[in-house]
Amino acid sequence: MKLILRILIASSTLILSSSAIAQELKAEDKGAFRELFPANATIETLGSEFMFTEGPAWVGGENGYLIFSDIPADKIYQWTRSSGFSVFREPSRQSNGNNLDLQGRIVTAEHWGRKVSLQKRNGEVLTLVDSFQGKKFNSPNDVVVKSDGTLWFTDPDYGLRDRPREMAKNNVFRFDPLSEELTVVVDDFVKPNGLCFSPDESKLYIADSGDPKHIRVFDVHNDGTLSGGKVFAALDKGGPDGMRCDSEGRLWTSSGDGAQVFDAKGKLLARVLLPKGGANLCFGGPEGSTLYITARNAVYAVETKTQDAHTRRIE
Repeated sequence: MKLILRILIASSTLILSSSAIAQELKAEDKGAFRELFPANATIETLGSEFMFTEGPAWVGGENGYLIFSDIPADKIYQWTRSSGFSVFREPSRQSNGNNLDLQGRIVTAEHWGRKVSLQKRNGEVLTLVDSFQGKKFNSPNDVVVKSDGTLWFTDPDYGLRDRPREMAKNNVFRFDPLSEELTVVVDDFVKPNGLCFSPDESKLYIADSGDPKHIRVFDVHNDGTLSGGKVFAALDKGGPDGMRCDSEGRLWTSSGDGAQVFDAKGKLLARVLLPKGGANLCFGGPEGSTLYITARNAVYAVETKTQDAHTRRIE
C-alpha cells in the first residue's frame, strides 16, 4: 500500500487516525529542506514482505534496476518499476552491503560468507578477499569503492553467531584489487558499519552502531591511510547504519526513525520518518534522484532534488 506523506515544516502538527502509520518527511532546517525534496514528495512503500532488508544499490542508468539484500532469507532481490521484485541471487551467503566498482560490476560484503565478492557481468561470482594475515574476517558488512579502484569495507562481528572468531578486533579495511594489498585503516571501532566518501574523497565517514552510536569522519590521504576520526554526528534516534553523500556534500544516513540528512558540518537538516528503523539507503532511479531505503522487512522510495556524489550509472 502506498501512503501519502505530509511534509512537516516548523511546528506543524500531523493528525493521524488510529489505523494510520506515521510515514512522512520532517524539516529540521526549512531552507535546506526545500533544497532536498520536491514540494509534492511522497514516501512510497515498494514492498514489505521480506525478513531483514539491507544493502540497496542502483545498477545501470535510466533503464537500470535496484538490488538489495534480504539477509536471513539468504537472497539478493532485484526490483524495477515495470516488473516488481524478483530473486537476483540465491544463495547470497547472507549478503549485506552492495555497491558497484568502476566498471559497474556488483561488489558485495558477504555476511555469512565472511568475504567480499565480485559479480561479473556474466553472473559469475568471485571471491575478492576473505582473510587478513591468515585469519578469516568476522562478517563484512558494508563496502564502498574509491575512484582509484580500491575497496573499503567494515568488518563487525554481527554475523559470527556461534562460529569461532579469528579476528581480535572489528576492523575497517582497504583492499587494492590490482596489487592485492589489504590493510587495516581503522581498528578502534566497536561495531563499524556503513561508510561513504565525501564528493572529493578527502573525507571518509564511518558509522559505529555499537555503543556509543555515532558517525565519525576521517581525513583520507593519498597513500591510502586515514587520520582524524572525530565524531561527526551522534544520532538521537537509534544507531547509524548505511550512508551516502550527495553531490552537495550532505550526508544521508539510515537511522532508528528511518533516515536523517546532515550538512557537511554535521547539522541535522531533515528526517525521513518511517514506521520501521532504517538499515541502509542509496540513490538511483531513472534520474538518479530517487532515495531508496531498506528498513527491516520493507523497502521504501522517495524522490529528492539531489543525487549520489559517486553514482556509477554504467549501462
